[in-house]
Amino acid sequence: MHEESARMHRCVRVNTRDLLIGAGLAIMIAGGGAAWFYIAHRDVLPMGIARANGRLELARIDIAAKYPGRVTELAFSEGDDVTAGQVLAREDDAEARAQLAAANAQVLQAHEMMQRAQAERIAQQAATHLAQLELDHVHVMARQHLVSDMEVQQRQADYDAHDAALQAAGHAVAAADAAMQAAQAQADRAGTVVGDMVLHAPVSGRIEYRIVEKGAVVPGGGRIGAMLDPSDMYLTVFYPAGVAGGLHVGDQARIVLDALHRQVIPARVSFVAPEAQFTPKYVETTTEREKLVYRVKLQVAPETARQYGTMLKSGMTGDGYVRADPTIRWPDSLFLANAK
Repeated sequence: MHEESARMHRCVRVNTRDLLIGAGLAIMIAGGGAAWFYIAHRDVLPMGIARANGRLELARIDIAAKYPGRVTELAFSEGDDVTAGQVLAREDDAEARAQLAAANAQVLQAHEMMQRAQAERIAQQAATHLAQLELDHVHVMARQHLVSDMEVQQRQADYDAHDAALQAAGHAVAAADAAMQAAQAQADRAGTVVGDMVLHAPVSGRIEYRIVEKGAVVPGGGRIGAMLDPSDMYLTVFYPAGVAGGLHVGDQARIVLDALHRQVIPARVSFVAPEAQFTPKYVETTTEREKLVYRVKLQVAPETARQYGTMLKSGMTGDGYVRADPTIRWPDSLFLANAK
């Protein structure tokens, strides 16, 4: 009796174990099937939605010297985040400051010439006024036959000479004013050159390269570094004519980057190439027949890019999605809140 009961308990344990093993295998098979189905169908898109792979790009801005000179200070390194207006480098400005001092001296000299010309004009105005009074007086005396015609002619000649001198004094003032403006313009230019020897960040962004080192002599227009503008971010993709032909600047788009665990980033079509080109080697095409494609830029809004901060980097690979018809609803995998 006892042996029979033990045998029944063993049978129950075996059956329970077999059931558990069978259930586990069934779950694994179901899970594997679901995973296979997902992998096999994750790239299957609704009619009207097109996909293309591409690379994330940021607008690159060169940090360049406007004037030639020796770099005396470099205040940035590769990878630094900088703000607009931040001082990045300085050039030796000794020569430029000497030119500024000379220009300022010319401004002072021109100012003195202006003061002198104005004083001479004032003096000439007084002399001319006196000559006018004497001429008027001699005309009165001539009508009373108290002076000769020779005296009248002499006073008239004196007045004409003073009037001509007054006109010349006026021209001298105008010339002195022009000289002072020219000198001031030279001083302003020299001051601008001194200011341009200090290089500032044109926008807020991230330093990509530092090309020269402290002490290097750079030519006019020579680059000392390069930075990326995170407010100008886009994914470059390529679509065949059948897709690109229906796209317009401003159309909604979606970007899904591999490095961000397939997060959906909203974007808009900002550029559609007017001419086709051969498919770049790094772009995967659906069929070998699609040799000619159109380059399309999917722009990320600056406020969206700022939300991701430094997570978005130039060169990241991912997929770009566009709609052939704006009325087509985005699939759930690409749907965004508050988006159509």
